[in-house]
Amino acid sequence: MSQTAMRFQLASRRARLEMARRGCLGGCLCLGAALLVIPCGFAKEPMDRDARADLIRGLLKEVAVSKVPMPRGKRGLRVDIQGKLDRGNAESEIHNNGMAIRPGMPVEITRIEFKSDELVFELNGGGRSGKKWYQRIEVGMGTQTSPIGPQEPPTLAYGSSITVALGKSSPDLTVPQVKKILSGVLDFERHSPTVLYSPVVPPKVKEAIKKHEVLVGMDRDAVLSAKGTPDRRVRETRDGVEQEDWIYGLPPHVLFVTFDGDQVIAVKQY
Repeated sequence: MSQTAMRFQLASRRARLEMARRGCLGGCLCLGAALLVIPCGFAKEPMDRDARADLIRGLLKEVAVSKVPMPRGKRGLRVDIQGKLDRGNAESEIHNNGMAIRPGMPVEITRIEFKSDELVFELNGGGRSGKKWYQRIEVGMGTQTSPIGPQEPPTLAYGSSITVALGKSSPDLTVPQVKKILSGVLDFERHSPTVLYSPVVPPKVKEAIKKHEVLVGMDRDAVLSAKGTPDRRVRETRDGVEQEDWIYGLPPHVLFVTFDGDQVIAVKQY
């Protein structure tokens, strides 16, 4: 056997071993003594890394106003790359799981998930409901286990989600492009005055919202309408009660808004 044939045989053997290691069933293209291995079977990247980073920076924690009713549950709404809402799916989800977000309510994008052919935007914490993280931990031996924390009644989810079907191309979208796609279901310009037109909101609260002020007794929707998304959120347990602080601004001018559940119980301006 000639040296050229031996080198070609050795290269072919190495290529087969590499293909087997990668779990690839692709073939190879041989031209003279050169061998080109074509890998296959790898998951497609949903979007360029820089494009994903830009979307996270530009959209995470962004506040908009819902234009349509949004269902509870993990599936939420679905729109295509042109922004067309799947109304049949939306009606089915609301019928089966109930409504989480009414039209005119402010929503916050709390998570963005990138899939190979989809973008999933979690709103107001998503469709998760039930126990808190520490209520799921149990200790014991065998089948005899017991929870380590107090078992409070499960809470209903008040969030939802929007899934954008990207198709096979999965283009690298920009923040303005995504906002345009979502414009049929979300109003990022906040043209809707949210709770200002609600008949159940007291005139005093409406006036405070117009002045971008926060009052004790407001709920989260009213605070979001008045001040927008907080710069930081801090949760603490005080006297056995879990409370949450929304913090606006930086020292020396900082606003602390403290919630007990969905209601403001304290407002401190520094």
